[in-house]
Amino acid sequence: MTMTDVMPSGAPADDAQHILVVDDDSRIRSLLQRFLAAQGYRVTTAGNAAEARRKLELIAFDLIVLDVMMPGEDGLSLAASLNRTHDVAILLLTARAEGEDRVRGLETGVDDYMTKPFEPRELVLRIQNILKRRSPTARPDVRGDTTATRRVTFGRFAFDVAREDLLENGEPVRLTERERQLLTLFAKAPDGIVARELLVGNDASVGERTVDVQINRLRRKIEDDPSNPTYLQTVRGVGYRLRFD
Repeated sequence: MTMTDVMPSGAPADDAQHILVVDDDSRIRSLLQRFLAAQGYRVTTAGNAAEARRKLELIAFDLIVLDVMMPGEDGLSLAASLNRTHDVAILLLTARAEGEDRVRGLETGVDDYMTKPFEPRELVLRIQNILKRRSPTARPDVRGDTTATRRVTFGRFAFDVAREDLLENGEPVRLTERERQLLTLFAKAPDGIVARELLVGNDASVGERTVDVQINRLRRKIEDDPSNPTYLQTVRGVGYRLRFD
């Protein structure tokens, strides 16, 4: 990671979004704290999972930048635990670039995943995208546009294509950025069928195994029995289909 970019001056506002940086490397913690604060965020740091848990008991963070490789409880274990108990966005950092490690990270349900070394500006852009998608007030209200507000419904669920919101019996369902992308692809596809090639897209780091993991995680949110799906079905030899009303 390099910090050669010129950082704007000024202290973060009191109502600025609050980020928790969890990394056992004190140098990275310090650099990220200064850089993110200079971008207008409030920043708190923790050197391990135990310290992060203590701070999470006291503060409601908007996003966690979480290192995978830490002594004691690692970042993957912490992320999996937090996704069961906290409604907080998580961006994983890791020195491991292997595909299986990326899959393991996605299986925890994190919002994004970056490998070290990374460019700070890219990190900031990813943080901005995550926070924008998780904030209902950040999305324009375009309900007057019947084309832009097309909804698809399936069972007790409704997905608003324009706002990228999923509701279950009228209540919002937490989605990762990738899950929003997948639902949008299905909602816009003829008959809800999307080829595996389109789900993989142009990202060389996303393979078929990664897509399968993402589909399985989405199924766990919308299916009563993910192993025998009613809505998000496999179309053999093609890809997947979302059966909407």
